[in-house]
Amino acid sequence: MSFIHEDFLLSTKTARRLFHEYAENQPILDYHCHLPPQDVAANRRFRNLCEIWLEGDHYKWRAMRTNGIDESYCTGNVPPEEKFRAWARTVPHTVRNPLYHWTHLELKRYFGIDELLDESSARRIWDRAGELLATDELSAHGILAKFKVKAVCTTDDPTDDLAPHQALAASPLATKVFPAFRPDKALNVHLPEAFNAWVARLEAASNTSIGSYQAFVDALRKRHDFFHSLGCRLSDHGIEHAYADFCPDAEAAAIFDRARAGNAATPREQNRFASNLMLLFGQWNAGKGWTQQLHLGARRNNNTRRMRTLGADTGFDSIGDWPQADALGAYLDRLDQDGSLPKTVLYNLNPADNYVLATMIGCFQDSSAAGKIQLGSGWWFLDQKEAMTWQLNALSNCGLLSRFLGMLTDSRSFMSYPRHEYFRRVLCDLLGRDMESGEIPDSDELVGPMVRNICYANASRFLGLGV
Repeated sequence: MSFIHEDFLLSTKTARRLFHEYAENQPILDYHCHLPPQDVAANRRFRNLCEIWLEGDHYKWRAMRTNGIDESYCTGNVPPEEKFRAWARTVPHTVRNPLYHWTHLELKRYFGIDELLDESSARRIWDRAGELLATDELSAHGILAKFKVKAVCTTDDPTDDLAPHQALAASPLATKVFPAFRPDKALNVHLPEAFNAWVARLEAASNTSIGSYQAFVDALRKRHDFFHSLGCRLSDHGIEHAYADFCPDAEAAAIFDRARAGNAATPREQNRFASNLMLLFGQWNAGKGWTQQLHLGARRNNNTRRMRTLGADTGFDSIGDWPQADALGAYLDRLDQDGSLPKTVLYNLNPADNYVLATMIGCFQDSSAAGKIQLGSGWWFLDQKEAMTWQLNALSNCGLLSRFLGMLTDSRSFMSYPRHEYFRRVLCDLLGRDMESGEIPDSDELVGPMVRNICYANASRFLGLGV
């Protein structure tokens, strides 16, 4: 039997039945990812396995560095096949890391390759994958069709012109591709050089002169409106913790003016400025019926030397340990008091906070939407079997698993769609074991529709994307 077989991760007869009858053939709604929209619009074709699989993949880079591979094979200019061979040498050392599962699941699903990847099989796998990458089935559009992806929501800065999204909206592509509004750089008054360069881009994108805080807010609102016109129905915020040190607009304006003059905001000033903007974003989202996503708890750019030489998002981030409850509760409560709390998904990166967030969401539910406030899927360091199970258990114990929006890729790679299958197998294994142990009824009529809903239908109904 091959390593990736039809019952991979499914430990009971009931789990296998749930997966094959209720989960396996569900379509995908990838409502949070980092795919480059220009690659989708251009129907990118990948020249080799390195280009589609290793390009920008900091998960693999971290493993290669840990295995003693030189940085030139990760982010340097080493020829593509040599980079792939360095990854192949690393793969056997990733046993019990989720990368071992993902690697072989992806080889199987994209290329039909059952062989284990190591140094001895690298050349055969490189050649076979290269042949198949030349076919239409593994172009960007072909991949979306192959994995039955109904919709993709990319992650876009307010200054992005969204030209690829405009092209996609006018194209016959069956998969819908929508932008998501990610205004994190608007909060960076503590980094005035980067902040002012970004404001200049915002001026150009909004065709607005930004000489005041109010003009800044107006420009952001203008971009928010523009994103909405192209089908955007989600915002996304990658923040260490919620912001809830609210201040009057006059104080926010003074902080803004100092940053524009090149003076860095203090930590408290940045917190108060960000709190004001996050309130505005929440209000705008609620007014348009958007869903707001808060990605909480990443400690970014731990390695200063590497940050200086390689930049952000190259594999030097970790889980952080900020207190989450007080500020998050205050932020959600303030929006709720104002009648402007949007549908919200909370993604947690520190497993110690799973129950904090799982109980917090229950404080702000109402009849405007079933599961209005969601505990999002395990993400980043927690999007693997063990941590998916932690998240599912916390949500089950404190809320309604049946209303869960399910999995997403959170990925820059077109090779990540088997993450949905992986999650579905974990979900069905968990429920199947509970059914066989008598902890929940052994009833497909009860559990089967719940599985289908978590895999796709809940997100389709909740997000209002028309798919």
